[in-house]
Order: sequence, then C-alpha cells, then structure tokens
Amino acid sequence: MCGIVGAIAQRPVAAILLEGLRRLEYRGYDSAGIAVLDPSGQLSRVRTLGKVSRLVEEVAANPLAGTLGIAHTRWATHGEPATHNAHPHVSHDRCAIVHNGIVENHEELRREQIAAGHRFTSETDTEVVVHAIYDELARGASLIDAVRQAATRLRGAYALGVIDSEDPGHLVAARQGSPLVIGVGFGEHFIASDVFALLPVTNRFIFLEEGDIAELTLESVRIWDRDGQAVERPIKTSSVSADATERGEYRHYMLKEIFEQPRAIADTLDGRLAGNRILPESFGNQASELFASIEAVTIVACGTSFHAALVARYWMEAIAGIPCQVEVASEYRYRSHVVAKNALFVTISQSGETADSLAALRQAKASGYQTTLAICNVPESSLVRESDLVFLTHAGPEIGVASTKAFTTQLIALFLLTITLGRFKRLEASDEARLVELLRSVPAKIEEVLALDSSIAALAEQFVDKQHTLFLGRGEQYPIAMEGALKLKEISYIHAEAYPAGELKHGPLALIDEQMPVVAVAPNNALLEKLKSNLEEVRARGGQLYVFADFQVPLDEGEGVTVIRLPETDDLIDPIVFTIPLQLLAYHVAVLKGTDVDQPRNLAKSVTVE
Repeated sequence: MCGIVGAIAQRPVAAILLEGLRRLEYRGYDSAGIAVLDPSGQLSRVRTLGKVSRLVEEVAANPLAGTLGIAHTRWATHGEPATHNAHPHVSHDRCAIVHNGIVENHEELRREQIAAGHRFTSETDTEVVVHAIYDELARGASLIDAVRQAATRLRGAYALGVIDSEDPGHLVAARQGSPLVIGVGFGEHFIASDVFALLPVTNRFIFLEEGDIAELTLESVRIWDRDGQAVERPIKTSSVSADATERGEYRHYMLKEIFEQPRAIADTLDGRLAGNRILPESFGNQASELFASIEAVTIVACGTSFHAALVARYWMEAIAGIPCQVEVASEYRYRSHVVAKNALFVTISQSGETADSLAALRQAKASGYQTTLAICNVPESSLVRESDLVFLTHAGPEIGVASTKAFTTQLIALFLLTITLGRFKRLEASDEARLVELLRSVPAKIEEVLALDSSIAALAEQFVDKQHTLFLGRGEQYPIAMEGALKLKEISYIHAEAYPAGELKHGPLALIDEQMPVVAVAPNNALLEKLKSNLEEVRARGGQLYVFADFQVPLDEGEGVTVIRLPETDDLIDPIVFTIPLQLLAYHVAVLKGTDVDQPRNLAKSVTVE
C-alpha cells in the first residue's frame, strides 16, 4: 500500500523520483505527487489524481528542477481519493512529507493544531504529522530533531520521508510499523518503500528497523534506533536486476508471472534437495534440532497465503501425522489462544510486511510457541528478520497484485516443510524419496498446463457477461477452488465464491441456474466419485459446468458440461498443478472485460496497514 521515494543528489532528482513511483505502482494507489526543493530554495509540488503517468505529464508541462525531493503514491485511508488529499503534504511552505501508514491519534492532534492556528487543506491523517514537524522547526529544532520529537506524539504506523526548504542538505526518514529502505549511492542517497523503486540507481540498500530514524546527506547516512542511540545497519547488495521488474514480451505482469512459475518453482527447490532427501538446513541452521520435538503446527496468513496454508493442513496431517491449525492473521491477533505443547508457529507472506501477519507473529512469540518460521519471498523483510527460522521462496519480484508465482512457491515451501517434519514422525526414507521425486516433477507438469493457455482464453469468453461464478472442490482442492474464486473476483470484478462440493445441498444449490457458471476442479483422487455426484446435482438444475479434470477422469462433455483436460498428476501435487488453469481463466476473463489486470481497483499488493 502506498509508495514512498526520496532522493538527495548532485543531479536533478525529479526523473529518479517519477521512475521510482512507476516501479511502485504495483503496490496499489489512487493518486500521486512529488515535491522538489528548487534552486531558489522554494518547494515546488505537483499532485494528481489517478495514474503516475498523469503526474509525469504534469511535470513534463511544468518541469521541476532540484537535487532534493520526495514523491508518493497514495492509497486512500483517511479522506477520499482526491488531489488535495494526495501527498506530499506541506506546512507553511517550509517542510514537506510523504507518509505510509495510519496515525491512530490524528483526530486528537488535529483538534490541538487547529486550536493553535494551523489551517488544514486535506482530510488525511498525514497532515497532522507535517504540522507537528513544522512546529518543532519553528522552535529552532534541526530537521532530524524535529522529526524525532514529532514522532513521539504519533500513535500507529508510519514510514516518513521529510524535507525542509531551509535545510537543503538533509533528507530525513523514519520507520515504525511500515517498511522503508535506504538506497546507498556515491555522492547521493535515496529512500523508498522497497528496493524495486531504486534498482535503476543503486543495488546497495540499508533496511531500517522498527523505530529507526535516519538522516541522509550527499555523503553520509546516519541512523538512530528507537532509544535514540546511534546504530550501524548493514549495507546489503541486491541480486535483483532493474529489468527483472519489466513486463518484457508479455501484455501484463500477471501473465508474465503465471508463465514464470515453472522456473520459480525450480529455483525454490534448488539447493534444498540432496539426492532423494530434503536438507532441513533450508529452514535455518537449527531447524533439525528444533523440528525434532515439534508436536503441533499453527499457520497464520492472509488472502492467497491463507489458501496455501489451508492446503498445507491436509498435507501436514495426512503425510506428517502432525495436527495443524490454520487461521486468518487478522482474526488470530484478536482472540485468546491455547498454545499446544511443542508447537511450531508458521507465518506466510509474499512481502513479509503484511501488518496483520507481523502482529500475529509478535503475539505468538510472547505466547509460548516453541519456535517460529517465516515463509516469505523477500529476504530483507520484517517477517524474515523477526522469525526464528526462515524459508525463502525464490519466486523473484511479483508485481501483479493478484498473486500467482508467490502462491505456488509457497505451496512448494509448505510441502517441503511437511516432509521435513514428517521425517521426525513417521516418514521412512523411501517415503521421502517418493515425495521428493513428485516435487521434482512439478515444473514440467506446470509447463504442460501452460500449453492450454489458448484453450482457456477461448473458454473465458463464456464468463464475460456473467455476474456470478461458483467454484467447487473437495478435500485439498477446496482451498484451490477458494483461490480460483479469489483470482476471478479481484481482477475481473465478477462476484465469485467457493464451496466444498459436498456443501452444495446445504445452501448454494439455491443459486444454481443457467446464468450461474460453476467451475470445478476434479483430479482423479479418492473423492472423485463424491465430486461427480455433486456435479450431477448442478447439471440437473440447469447449471453450466466447467470442469478441470485430468485425463484419467471418466467424465464426458455434453449439454451444459465443458471439460478441460489436464495432464495426469499425483494426488499430493494436484493442488499445485490445478491452480494454474484457474489463474489463466481469471486472467483471460479480466482481459476480455477490459479491467486493470495488474492494478485492480481498491486493492494493494502489500497490505502494510491494519
């Protein structure tokens, strides 16, 4: 959510800031803005509603000169999407800030500031921050001290970039609850919400920790922790190339990322397998010792990652014989818990900055779990830094808001975890060898499914005029049906819901008619006959069935029944393989409907506020 970019350099920074915003578009936003300190010492600000491209056009028409500046893409929380609510916000034409997060006590501060004579020009919570900083500057504080003092009055989450027209040699950044990274250059320094924004100008980064505040000049970066102590944070070199975040030959990032899945899965397995066994060290140096005593698992996640966790529950109990509890992070953090003896707490997040998942992890660490494990795609993220053990999925940058390769690599990670824990419970070496061989077959199976792209694109035409869609699955395919429904609704804006197929007669059958397409995932597993009976219930009521089934399933096409044949797989890896056609279906329906596939309305890639 929201995106921050800032720069202090010896060259004009407007183009750098605008390119940074473009690279942060995937996070989701409704307005954009930029403020630059011009050579005369005046703050020049441009803000627009809508896409970054509109801001670029405005700046091209009214060029901004200056070597110090900040920029922002806003996702509305307080105040409607509007130009006057867009960042940066300015106080008394002197200081300007950009802000990610939510200031929970903004109403109280606003009342105080209005009484003190401040005039508000927006409905945002951010404006109280810039006025609080200005008040400290007006009292004679330096910029760094003004930000530090103002921050003591804020409750909630924030990442801040601040500049002062009377102090052109400094850019100040602060972080509490929202991610912020410093880009290290030569005679120039930068700030951003994530590394992708800065890859064209540097590959060296400092990741601020909770409570940090930093002062950037042309030649130096100074950082203080939450206690006001000067600290050194390590500089890390990113291996991600600038062009890794480009679409290349693909029309949309989502399609590119769907087709990258065989490689992403192979990369996630690379280095984690030794012959026919899994290396426990893939989860951390102490993983073997810690896993040996695990007797229960709790997995917490949000959105797509939650669906991956639901699949893992089937695997964990069927393969490893370990009881597994799965919860939505936003619910977990607000109820009391009974922690099982010797329990492992697992959090799953693509970004590693999901606010609810981070809060759940912090609660779990104080609740008596034996150890914590993060499954994440971003090595420098807060979730990774705060967990005892870590498994990094090697999906590479995922730009499309609708998660695809992050989801399937999470499933791979959870399958590896299941086998590793199972080794300490009941899996024999021969069992592990068979499961490892199944994992190695997944990339090739997905390649076979991707070859169906044109057929699925043709199928998508039958969904374009529909208002609703029902997805069905049984067993471990029920979470895959949930994921398929989520993908369709979030990018095509068609209302879609998923049900266990056995629940049809408990309510959803009332919805079935010729205008309600029903999508079913039907691998050849032990529940197939049960599923076929459920599908007959739909067919008998005039519903239009679209069934994804492998070649072994004895299911014929006919009036109201369309069957899409997938390659034969094993029951255990079916959830990974069968999610691919559902991704493609959602993508092609969205394209036909003309929606913004990569940046669907009202959604953000990383939900970093509660």
